[in-house]
Amino acid sequence: MISVIIPVYKNKELFLKNLKKNFKFLKDYQIIIVNDDPNLSLKKDLESFGKTKNLILIENKENYGFAKTINIGVKKASYDYLLLLNSDVELIDDNFKKSINYFKKDKNLFAVSFAQIEKNEQIVGKNEIYYSKGLIHHQKSNNLNFGENTWAEGGASIFDKSKFLQLKGFDEIYSPFYWEDIDLSFRAKKLGYKILFDPKIKVIHHHQSTIGKYFSKKDVEIIAFRNQLIFFWKNIKDKKMVFNHLLNLSLIIISKKEYLLGFFQALKIYLIKEIRVRLYKA
Repeated sequence: MISVIIPVYKNKELFLKNLKKNFKFLKDYQIIIVNDDPNLSLKKDLESFGKTKNLILIENKENYGFAKTINIGVKKASYDYLLLLNSDVELIDDNFKKSINYFKKDKNLFAVSFAQIEKNEQIVGKNEIYYSKGLIHHQKSNNLNFGENTWAEGGASIFDKSKFLQLKGFDEIYSPFYWEDIDLSFRAKKLGYKILFDPKIKVIHHHQSTIGKYFSKKDVEIIAFRNQLIFFWKNIKDKKMVFNHLLNLSLIIISKKEYLLGFFQALKIYLIKEIRVRLYKA
């Protein structure tokens, strides 16, 4: 009934440590591990889990980033629901199973997101987006009650596979990371689908243990701003918001070197995609 998809990029020790802890809760499901590091095979490391048809390893021939890595895993998924679990996430129990009942009760349900316990003991997983000074921003919600969520985080949520495929999965324009899950949830909501947050489904999240280790702070900031711009250009059509965005953009990008670099990267990536789309339609 559930296909578990675990993307892995480097950070092998933490991945194996968490998989050993999580395996007792996942062993009855299809587990699809997608290794996004072409320079390091995980085949021998997974032999300790025994030979089982439920455990599938896919090793990317090149580094694709989070969105494409997940999409590759989804193509191999055999079951109706997708548990997306980052390699730095540790399950506390098997409470995630009860989310299936929510899907059965509501045919419009797209995803259920979990409460993530951070290193500082903060709970995250329920989110908000808002518009300010020409950009869409995101933040943690102060309300951690059960209910509708703005987006389901791609590393600790369960999705309806048919709806995920209907939306063509994560948009790979956001590679290597950030904003792809916000984008997917935004597109799902535009179709009238719902996203729930369940605070009783808890996991431990070693946040940014991979990104912070293998990407410089500068690069992370550039990528985050680049994808923030791409999200806006791709999804926001309100004329007043677009006009205000254009008014503020020049002031934003000259305020910081990383923003300027992110802007030029976003412009290049977005224009290339738009040109390809138009050529395809022609």
